[in-house]
Amino acid sequence: MESSKIKPHKIILIIIGLALITFGIVLFFIPPALFPDPGQGFQVLRSMQMGSGFNNFVSPDQSDISQNYTEFLTWWSPGQYLVPYLFKLAASLDTGQAIAITVTICELSGLAGFYAFFKKAGFTSWVTTISIIFIICQQAFVVPYVYYNGGELLLFAFEGWFLYGCLSLTKPGFRLVLFVLFAGWIGFFLKSSFLWMYAAGLCCLWIRLCSNRAGTLEWIKKAVWIAIPAAASLAVIYIFYISKGQSPASTANGFKLTAQTFSFPLASPILSGFSIDDLFHTLVYHTWKPVFNSGSGTLILISIALLSIILVLNIILYVPNNNYKLFLAVFYIAAILFFGFSYLRQLNISYESRHFRIIGLLVTPGVIYLAGKFKPAGKFVFALIFAGIAYTSFAYLVKGFEINNVNAHGASGVAQPNIDQQSLNHIMKLDRENRNATFVFVSNDIGLEISHNRIITLKPIDDDLKIDMDDYTYEGFSGPLYIVLPETYNGPKEKMIMKSFPGYAGWNLSMLSNNYVLYAAKMKR
Repeated sequence: MESSKIKPHKIILIIIGLALITFGIVLFFIPPALFPDPGQGFQVLRSMQMGSGFNNFVSPDQSDISQNYTEFLTWWSPGQYLVPYLFKLAASLDTGQAIAITVTICELSGLAGFYAFFKKAGFTSWVTTISIIFIICQQAFVVPYVYYNGGELLLFAFEGWFLYGCLSLTKPGFRLVLFVLFAGWIGFFLKSSFLWMYAAGLCCLWIRLCSNRAGTLEWIKKAVWIAIPAAASLAVIYIFYISKGQSPASTANGFKLTAQTFSFPLASPILSGFSIDDLFHTLVYHTWKPVFNSGSGTLILISIALLSIILVLNIILYVPNNNYKLFLAVFYIAAILFFGFSYLRQLNISYESRHFRIIGLLVTPGVIYLAGKFKPAGKFVFALIFAGIAYTSFAYLVKGFEINNVNAHGASGVAQPNIDQQSLNHIMKLDRENRNATFVFVSNDIGLEISHNRIITLKPIDDDLKIDMDDYTYEGFSGPLYIVLPETYNGPKEKMIMKSFPGYAGWNLSMLSNNYVLYAAKMKR
């Protein structure tokens, strides 16, 4: 009878599952907003729904606004918009509701995958369960409930299962070939940056296959078993997707070595695992007001890099699970090399810890194991850090739900933080009344509410007013033009935007609300 009782760690896992389902129900009624990357992806989906080909982004042509410009978008993988679209089609939902289901399933799948991997790697049920709780408390876990981040979320759903597969396969054969082949396709479909993780995971798989056999010939044989399906997988990805356009890895700007070049990837275990980069609005790449200036931020980054190296070395020295240590070491070294040289070549890859989330996830059970060996004072300090991360993450979650609940909502169903409801209602009314108009926004999420007309998304203008007018100018004339700008653009910014459309005259300004202005022009210059 005793053995039939549900073990405590399983009760905790059941509670976690029920809690995430509850969060998903709340999210269904309060859908998240969109980060810019998936926002661009949904614009591609909008183009496809209006008649364009697969993954083609259609926009007015800058050389003649009356014509369209079509681009096969290779900068991001299509999974970020196609996965929610599948749920949208299957259940007749709006985009916001489909995203809510996507978030719920991906979060559950991600936790299940990493639980399976940690257990397979040799950790006890309790260490694994506490690791899952720690992952839930990381800010990266709660972000998709507030802002749908597309590829990062989808990749989280797959990463643990990919690692589990790399750890489970023990001999060459048909299963190995299929796993390597389809893992590359699935991972890339979800997020293109999976490719470096793909290489690291296959390296771990190769080392494990050869660990019990000596001799160069055996290593070569095992390498061939992996290399052939991997090459086939990558060839298909390149021929049918990457080769059709630009990607972040194709825009090098020369070599430049800075203090952040290698210290940022070196610091990834703590930056990502302990949500440091998220809590301080990123130490290097600032999208919000930075907490630290450039100098102090760099010094902190270097310190965190040193602490991260010490942390990883201690995990390798004291955690007894050899398979786990292999994966941690290989992925950490791969991240340092890949991102270090990417930053050195100034590729279009930002200094954000979200790119290194896999490192923060991999380091988690090692940290939990080491913390379990601390003396009482050390355990107390770690518990405080644990609680602090949890508090800030769930405070972010609650505040995000509150804000998204009052944000504007249109036909797409997603929260619209970059426009208010009164202004959005007026814009959608104009959309219903016109069929040959062009709407202009400075945020790519608002355009998703336009169903009958064309849209242009301009880059927001910073306060320093430094822009390249060639990126903003649209020549010619093509029916009514409606530009929606925040009231804060009043002055030089609005003049720069209006100057971007030299073929239009007779501008009419009207306040959509206290915070947004409509600039309308229907006359040809």
